Amino acid sequence: MDEGAILHELGKRIRTQRKSIGLTQEALALAANVDRSYYGAVERGERNVTFTVLCRISAALECDIARLTQALPPVV
Repeated sequence: MDEGAILHELGKRIRTQRKSIGLTQEALALAANVDRSYYGAVERGERNVTFTVLCRISAALECDIARLTQALPPVV
């Protein structure tokens, strides 16, 4: 799987979790201390987030990073 497909899948998982806890993109971005437009790009799979940002996003989503990244295929 290529990097773009992996980022798209990660963004999809993040969006699903955000919606399941009833937050808007703006509210989640604020809670994670990231710009709303940047966060939107993460959900669309357009940004390769750093580990630190992923930690902040998962904390705002009230879930473990492993839940978001479990079984993502390696980049080849």
